[in-house]
Amino acid sequence: MIKFGTDGWRAVIGNTFTFENVRKVAYAHAKVLQRQGKRRVIVGYDFRFMSEHFALEVYKVFRTLGFECYLVNKACTTPMVSFAVKYMGFDNGVMITASHNPPEYNGYKIKDSFGGSATPDFIAQVEKELERVEDLKPEDFKPEYVNLWGEYIRGVKSRVNMELLSQKELLLVHDAMYGSALGTYSHVLSGTRLSVVNIRSYRDPLFGGHPPEPVEKNLQPLFLKVKALNAHLGIANDGDGDRIALVDEKGNFVNAQLIYVLLLYHLLKNKGIKDGIVVKTVSTSFLADRICNSEGVELKEVAVGFKNINEVILKEKVIFGGEESGGYGIIDFLPERDGLFSGLNLLELIILKDKPLSEIIEDLFKEYGTAYYKRVDFHAEEEKKQKLKELIKNPPEKLGDFKVSKVITLDGLKLVFEGDGWVLFRASGTEPLIRVYAEMPTQEQLERVLKEAIKLFE
Repeated sequence: MIKFGTDGWRAVIGNTFTFENVRKVAYAHAKVLQRQGKRRVIVGYDFRFMSEHFALEVYKVFRTLGFECYLVNKACTTPMVSFAVKYMGFDNGVMITASHNPPEYNGYKIKDSFGGSATPDFIAQVEKELERVEDLKPEDFKPEYVNLWGEYIRGVKSRVNMELLSQKELLLVHDAMYGSALGTYSHVLSGTRLSVVNIRSYRDPLFGGHPPEPVEKNLQPLFLKVKALNAHLGIANDGDGDRIALVDEKGNFVNAQLIYVLLLYHLLKNKGIKDGIVVKTVSTSFLADRICNSEGVELKEVAVGFKNINEVILKEKVIFGGEESGGYGIIDFLPERDGLFSGLNLLELIILKDKPLSEIIEDLFKEYGTAYYKRVDFHAEEEKKQKLKELIKNPPEKLGDFKVSKVITLDGLKLVFEGDGWVLFRASGTEPLIRVYAEMPTQEQLERVLKEAIKLFE
């Protein structure tokens, strides 16, 4: 069965992700676009196994159905496809990637006409069309290529303060995690006083034996390199370059919640961008609420998945949107997560503050309060999925000795405790997992809450 998750359709290569099924998805996608009168499509792909071959098949389907379609001339990031849709005159985009999923997966992301992840309504139309699609044998069209890299890099450089980024000598370690973001920081920062050292910067479809997900357990090479070189910062991007992780100057992991807070602070306080609202997913830090309250900016909370942030973007003026998984969109540039653009804005912040990243975080804690976060994932057998459904229907009034002050069932089950701490239980939209997220004012409280949360499923 072909089913789209929080961002695209993802499946195991050779099992469900086959050429036949990719053709079916492309055909269904094309039929929806035909009804909308859309004609111009860009197809991109990343470094996953066979991605370029699946992308070529998608290209052929669109050409067979009469679309003006172009294929990227080399592996690219997902934000590059979104950029092409928003700024280069394309009506829609396809990105062949499974993002941060394990190496055996590949996937099909749709970028809608506004330049962001397709809305739930659009995806529903594609899925409905899939119910009546049979395999299509496309004609063997010779590819017409387009170079996204040059246009995108120029676009990025026009939207960050390149003069500021040239004012200080900093050493950055960029970990591409064998993904298609490799070389992006070197391209943008060439000619500045910032030096870039690249690691895991070549194609490996097995991603070194680990999912290309920029979470703490997968970033040991980056920690070691930052420490060994006494670098000022380490940045990692996921397999398709739309997510980011940070390592501070001491070689310590900076969690995704703090990255959201740092970017929000930079946009509101340093850049003074306050004309609009801020959007976060239900799994994102309570410090965002405190900063927005302090700056007089409205904050909206939505279900997990950037497509849900995009639904707000289409209706209201949004300054910034992001989620716990490390994807952040600075909407003035793209209504889309962009690991490179996020990283460059963080470099702006470090240079403006003229302090190490660890000290900037300490200052944020002094101003807005402390927050410690952790996420635990475990395999979701049917029994555990049923347990989660029961908890959503009958949420506990206490978790250990933490009293629940608010229950949110927007996406899974979120228990908010007195004092802003919280825990969230939800089923993954892309993998057979249950995720447990927690954020508390102290590290000790965080460990206690997680211990009690996991007990519920034992």
